[in-house]
Amino acid sequence: MKQTHLTETRFNNLELSDSILRSLNEAGFTFCSPIQDKALPLLLRDKDIAGQAQTGTGKTATFLLALFQHLLNDGQAEPDDEEDDDEYGDDDGHTHAKIIAPRASTPPKTKQNPRALVLAPTRELAIQIHKDALLLSKHLDLKFALVYGGTDYEKQREKIKSNVDIIIGTPGRVIDFYKQKIFSLDHIKATVMDEADRMFDLGFIKDIRYLLHRMPPPDQRLNMLFSATLSYKVTELAYEHMNNPVLIRIESEEVTSKAIAQSAFCPSNEQKLPLLIGILNQYQPLRSIIFVNTKRCAEQLDDTLNANGYKTAALSGDVPQDKRQRLLNDFQENRITLLIATDVAARGLHIADVSHVFNYDLPQDVEDYVHRIGRTARFGASGEAISFVCEQYAYSMPDIESYIGQKIPVKAITKDLLADIIIPAKRPRPPRPNGDRSKRSSKPYPPKAPPTTPENPQ
Repeated sequence: MKQTHLTETRFNNLELSDSILRSLNEAGFTFCSPIQDKALPLLLRDKDIAGQAQTGTGKTATFLLALFQHLLNDGQAEPDDEEDDDEYGDDDGHTHAKIIAPRASTPPKTKQNPRALVLAPTRELAIQIHKDALLLSKHLDLKFALVYGGTDYEKQREKIKSNVDIIIGTPGRVIDFYKQKIFSLDHIKATVMDEADRMFDLGFIKDIRYLLHRMPPPDQRLNMLFSATLSYKVTELAYEHMNNPVLIRIESEEVTSKAIAQSAFCPSNEQKLPLLIGILNQYQPLRSIIFVNTKRCAEQLDDTLNANGYKTAALSGDVPQDKRQRLLNDFQENRITLLIATDVAARGLHIADVSHVFNYDLPQDVEDYVHRIGRTARFGASGEAISFVCEQYAYSMPDIESYIGQKIPVKAITKDLLADIIIPAKRPRPPRPNGDRSKRSSKPYPPKAPPTTPENPQ
């Protein structure tokens, strides 16, 4: 998590507790980003917010800081100065401040947990939110449970049963544990819905409404919703389940960040691989993401780049969760320098210091272009996005340029950019589920039926 110097508003001028400010200071946060500057003063006065902001603009810190302060105001114990440095570790190895008495001005209260729920559309985003929450709550007496599908079922179940303050997770796994009565939603004091537009895209909206209907009424909790776009369906969700939310739109002159240098090449299909490797040879990026449109293309690209000396890994929707996390950790720690990903990874990945994003295949959805290139130039850094306008996906470029409101400069393909490459052997294709092809009938397919006409009705 890095600091973004975008406004003159300092965090220490906001109504935040000393313990929160201490965590912010140690994390290197001094000035607010635009979404923090607009939303935090309202949230700290218990006003609900529906905010529009792109990823990488500080919205995670926005809702976490407001959430923590709201729970503190509700009577949560806060470490005193003498015991701030005494900490203990829980079973998961997370560090929490030592349990101490509440403020003298606040009468002790019996905990009835969980008191807050943060919902995210993807495992990766939930994991990143949890990581940031631990950083920003370092000097607070708060316990978290991170829950998501695909792995660690019993471990997550036991963690929730240990009486945590805040649950951070994906809707499906949260509902699973709720229906088992592992926890109650009766005492929720604050809710967060992050990347609400993505919730709709992934079909989670019924799950979201299921959970919201089982919480205290909207006027009895602080509600926060964040989305890349405040579309009609997102604002409808906000007005239905929030308490007169204030809509905050962080508009910029451009849909994409000015810190991203965008460019494009127009290769033939046969030139794409030599051009990609030629650019990689010339730029030598330390950490880059290459986006493709299909799993098969990701596998072929993974094989080719590895054969040509690059450490890569392919990330697609059907990669098991444990392997997925291992690949992301290897990428973050530079054991892998190039991550090849389909659009399932375009959102929710919060990886620092990605210098280049390559659209090896142009996305077929214009919003996916923005989400893809937004993986670079995060938190005030600069980055570069290079797109291939190939024969197969060239039709997407006019729509992309119209959406982002600018022309993407096209560069010439020179001979020195077309590398000589090693073509690896093709991967063996997995057997078809209906058995060995050799055992199938060799009879020819039946002829097509004649067209339907008045004389030949079907």
